[in-house]
Amino acid sequence: MLPTASTQVMIARERDGAGIVGANVADELVSRGWKNITVVEQGPIDLPGGSTSHAPGLVFQTNSSKTMTLLAKYTRDKLVELDCFNQVGGLEIATTPARMEELKRKHGWSTSWGIEARLISAEECSSMYPPLNKDMVLGGLHIPSDGLALAKDAVRLLVKRTREAGVRYIDSTPVTGIDRTQGRVTGVQTPNDTIPADLVISCAGFWGVEIGAMVGLPVPLLPLAHQYVKTSSVQALKGRNKGSNGASLPMLRHQDQDLYYREHGDQYGIGYYGHQPLPVVAASLGITPKEVSDHQMPSRMEFTPQDFDPAWKESQTLLPALQQAEIADGFNGIFSFTPDGGPLIGEHPKLDGFWVAEAIWVTHSAGMARALAEILTDGRSSIDLSGCELSRFEEVQVAPDYVRETSMQNFVEVYDIIHPLAPKESPRNIRVSPFHSRQQELGAYFLEDGAWERPHWYEANANLLESLPARWKPAERDAWSGQHYSPVAAAEAWKTRTAVAMYDLSPQKRLTISGPGAVHLLQRLSTNDVDTEVGTITYTLLLDEYGTIRSDLWAARIDEDVFHVRANGNLDFAYLTREARKQCRLSPNKWCLVSDITGGTCCIGLWGPNALDVISKVSDEDFSDEALPYSQMKLARISGVPVAVMRLSQVGEQGWEICTTADCGQHLWDVLFQAGQSHGLIAGGRNAMHALWMEVGFKGYGTDMTREHDPYEAGLDFTIATSKQNFVGKAALEKRRNPSRRLRCLTVDDRTSIVMGKEPVFHSGKGVGYITNTAFGYTIGKPIAYAWLPASIGIGSGVEVEYFGRMIKATVTQEPAIDAGTNVATTTSMSVRSQAQSKGGPQFRARL
Repeated sequence: MLPTASTQVMIARERDGAGIVGANVADELVSRGWKNITVVEQGPIDLPGGSTSHAPGLVFQTNSSKTMTLLAKYTRDKLVELDCFNQVGGLEIATTPARMEELKRKHGWSTSWGIEARLISAEECSSMYPPLNKDMVLGGLHIPSDGLALAKDAVRLLVKRTREAGVRYIDSTPVTGIDRTQGRVTGVQTPNDTIPADLVISCAGFWGVEIGAMVGLPVPLLPLAHQYVKTSSVQALKGRNKGSNGASLPMLRHQDQDLYYREHGDQYGIGYYGHQPLPVVAASLGITPKEVSDHQMPSRMEFTPQDFDPAWKESQTLLPALQQAEIADGFNGIFSFTPDGGPLIGEHPKLDGFWVAEAIWVTHSAGMARALAEILTDGRSSIDLSGCELSRFEEVQVAPDYVRETSMQNFVEVYDIIHPLAPKESPRNIRVSPFHSRQQELGAYFLEDGAWERPHWYEANANLLESLPARWKPAERDAWSGQHYSPVAAAEAWKTRTAVAMYDLSPQKRLTISGPGAVHLLQRLSTNDVDTEVGTITYTLLLDEYGTIRSDLWAARIDEDVFHVRANGNLDFAYLTREARKQCRLSPNKWCLVSDITGGTCCIGLWGPNALDVISKVSDEDFSDEALPYSQMKLARISGVPVAVMRLSQVGEQGWEICTTADCGQHLWDVLFQAGQSHGLIAGGRNAMHALWMEVGFKGYGTDMTREHDPYEAGLDFTIATSKQNFVGKAALEKRRNPSRRLRCLTVDDRTSIVMGKEPVFHSGKGVGYITNTAFGYTIGKPIAYAWLPASIGIGSGVEVEYFGRMIKATVTQEPAIDAGTNVATTTSMSVRSQAQSKGGPQFRARL
């Protein structure tokens, strides 16, 4: 569904329109005063036959994502209000040491996101859940507010109360097409007639792919079958629960073997993710019959007992009471999976008024419905949805083959212990920079992000560890933080600070905005003044109408009506494109074109005190501070290669971002690399760059700050050009000048303990915030982190960070942290603030 000033709204769901998501969306819109809402459902309203109809209803709230946790929390609260929630609690058990450590990490997430949770011993697990084989259990995580959603009952209640409020439900009616005119939806086609609508929301669940195809929208989800069985009567459960669906024991997850359990009266329900992925083509399921039952529905596939055999044997060992039971009923139920495991919500990037809310499970259903209703009504969700937005995927990631392979991998890994840096195993090598073959020759260790192969360090630099000064040597890491890491990164950071290094910046999103409306577009949307002289680079924020941060950009003016923009990802591209389209409609003479040039270009960051010596060997151009000050750019040639040279530094050292077209990329790499050998040049990876980046005060959108934060809270108010007459969010900023929380820089007191992000932070024994971003600061010789904390906790304050159950002492530190290094001398530290404000040449210098 999409936000619009419409007077008539259609919730179009080809098969499951009256499922848990569609009914909640209608309810949330009605509660905000919306009228003229129509819900089209192919199945019968009382039991549509989609995923909601067979969902086991487990609501485990805690997730590594703050967004998903908060969405689940709201869902739980609303189900409680509907009296459709059995709060039996959730118990996750560990049967391996690795899982026990994972539960400690998950306990940290619960604390960070405000969910009460407790790590308990094996004895407590057995006491809480008597049927358990206590000899198998090492411990557990108990969350008392988790429970069972009575999803079908909730849908019936929501349909009833929205009907009474005027919502029109049309059942047993498939959607056959979507009408549109001049880039807007105008109606929904059915076999009987066309229903006028200026806003259409597809809440079709795993049928969403078919609805999207009607409007040329690739919806990146894959329907996959998941096994669920009910046992025969279990003696240990007799007399415990009322009704055939009653439950009193906590929901149980045995994730080491991909299993979960719940009670159905005196029977057990068992769900299993350990079998092979079983993909389904939704279009092959046929028309939903008018009569749907618990055993006959489109989303319920035939049970494959051979896939369940390992689960049944394991279940009888974990719960010995099952040894006298049998499998009474089983089925393969269809759910939606996506390339990154997240939901899909947002507007069609090219068709106004067409929204999707797909791949949403019962656990997050009401929360996601509220978020969508907030967007449509207020223009913004109170919970950051950037990790859920439909347009977050790059074009290559919505290709059917990519969606199929990655979604199946997510199914296989749904209960696995996944390291935050772990890349996809497959597909790989889809997007590579023109430097890829040279990076392979240097022994690059690649990780994947956004389908890009990104070198994190180079084994060719391992020999530098022998000459690495003692104060640059990194701390030993524990087994968890040591994954996807090498001490070689310390040597690369050292050479960047003391000599020169080149970094591959090609995966960073690059756009051009051109046309007579280019300046107007950026001035209207961004906080800083981009109407500057040609050649000027401006760091700026994009805000929403509430004054919170939508993204941050670097905008380089390369001609009167042309900007080169470094953005954060496809969400920025989709937003700028949509706004350009709206601007053209309102003022045709202010048209502009937003183009994604990332794939056709490449970029090298050449940084370090010897950078000028290197570039001077391969170009006759003058790149000195006087000729090309910070935050300036110019077009030039390097060894015959046409380049755009931008005086920016993401690591705080002298140097440039050098962009060219992809066809010239390898030659540019070669000439710079060869010219730099006599000056100590190396290739540096993302591990070193990230650490250097954090040391000098850079903050990352999507990690350190999201749409839940404003510039004052994030310490980015210097990007606000108060002299500008107006820009999106300016009026709202007037009410945000005194933040109650701040994004603070921390350094770890013992100089060795590594944290990884999302851990809770404590002050005076009380949980007060959470970690966003972390690195080992090689220059300052200790770990560094950013954290959201109350504004009252100022610089110099001591805090503690919970890491796998261990408390690590840290100190709130001034920014940039590099000034806090006791063994580092600085002239003026190069930070994002100085680059945004300065036209001179401040730079960092480390004492050798």
